[in-house]
Amino acid sequence: MGYNDFKTRLQKIADIGFASAILSWDQETYMPQKGADFRARQLSTLAGVSHKMYTDEGFGKILAVLKNDASLTQKETKNVSLTLEDYEKQKRYSTEFVEEMSRTVSECFMAWQAAKEKNDFSVYAPKLEKLVALKRKECEILGYKGHPYNALLDQYEKGTTTAEVEQLFEEVKKELVPFVKKIAAAQQVDDGFFYKHYDKQKQWELGIELLKQMGYDFEAGRQDISSHPFTIHFNAQDVRVTTRINENDLSEMIWSCIHEGGHGLYEQGLPAEQYGLPLGETVSLGIHESQSRLWENNVGRSLNYWKKNFSLVQQYFPEQLKDVSAEDFYKGMNKVAPSFIRTSADELTYHFHVLIRFEIEKLLIEGKVNVNDLPELWNSKYKEYLDITVPDFSKGILQDIHWSHGSFGYFPTYSIGSFYAAQFFAQAQKEITGLDTQISEGELLPLLNWLRDKVHQHGKMYTAAELCEKITGEKLNFRYFMNYATRKYAGIYHLSE
Repeated sequence: MGYNDFKTRLQKIADIGFASAILSWDQETYMPQKGADFRARQLSTLAGVSHKMYTDEGFGKILAVLKNDASLTQKETKNVSLTLEDYEKQKRYSTEFVEEMSRTVSECFMAWQAAKEKNDFSVYAPKLEKLVALKRKECEILGYKGHPYNALLDQYEKGTTTAEVEQLFEEVKKELVPFVKKIAAAQQVDDGFFYKHYDKQKQWELGIELLKQMGYDFEAGRQDISSHPFTIHFNAQDVRVTTRINENDLSEMIWSCIHEGGHGLYEQGLPAEQYGLPLGETVSLGIHESQSRLWENNVGRSLNYWKKNFSLVQQYFPEQLKDVSAEDFYKGMNKVAPSFIRTSADELTYHFHVLIRFEIEKLLIEGKVNVNDLPELWNSKYKEYLDITVPDFSKGILQDIHWSHGSFGYFPTYSIGSFYAAQFFAQAQKEITGLDTQISEGELLPLLNWLRDKVHQHGKMYTAAELCEKITGEKLNFRYFMNYATRKYAGIYHLSE
């Protein structure tokens, strides 16, 4: 029972997991509606098989032997220790619970889709209620110190606690909220040109060009259309992204392509030789989000980026943008204003959207709020934090896919990732000579290579906190995001005048 036995077992489990992932990708892109019930069954069966293989006593014996094997390399030892930790967690779940969770998630996802189409929360509520009950049960299965939400948060951002997230959002309330109020008092920028008619096929072709410029490898990936843009991978050589195209809003395609492209580049940069092993996996969702946010915001929403790419957009849409300059385009895309939809929110008020979801999730897991009360609670928080009145379910409680996937504990990583992104990009500007000039000339590969070296190649060798310190010399620091936001938006909104 050696390391090769361990590696073979994990890679077979990965084969099953990625087969499930392909079925999930198909479910969200091409699967006919009537296939939903059987697809839920198939995914449930595969989840049960994978869990049995992972928690098998024979695998436990292999891990026990390898735990004390001094002949292993540093990377091999890390793979074993991380797997043993996960094995002990997985042993707490029964196969019946795993299958029930998988089946419920599939049913909940289909109910969410139907509810969103009908703009009727009641279609979704019963399935969501069942799923929330399972997530509460999962907290007890996993065990936790302090808040039960810690058990769920740890699955996405290992080692991060609810108290730490609360402290981070206290900084958001203390510094970002008053800064946004200053912007609200300034003269608003014009973004009306984004909402003309933009042909779907031309948008699609433009998006492909933007992805290629970033370095996204289409021989190791593809792009499709979905109602909620996402990235999924089956190995480092097969990483797929989706985008959303609105013919009356050019910005939706641009930001979903660049954002998901950032996620895709991370997955394509993982070491292929570590397939199925922890060192072939991404660190955390916060680090994952840092990659998408760095490309979307620090690069894609910068004036330097559009010095090169605005002429490209004009080639596709000369009539719509004939009276618009690159600087107008840059200012328009960075308009700060309250909005209903998280995914299309500006990069500042975006964090209020995340804060709302975090607070609601906590209440759900604590059992202090019922699923049927969610629409009213959601609407009240949007009034409180963004001072807007939510008009319907689709623009409110039904807009996100995450809860239908059982992804409770996920939302805080969006803000954490944005703050990591600002910190990482500040470090890249220090270490890559002439980075801003390179971006203005459309030369993005030096930045990609820096990210490959600093982030992608390591897999799970380091925790998110350790990786941040390794890259920047300090822990996650909200000040980098506020410095970036202050410099950028003071210029756009003439706040210094």
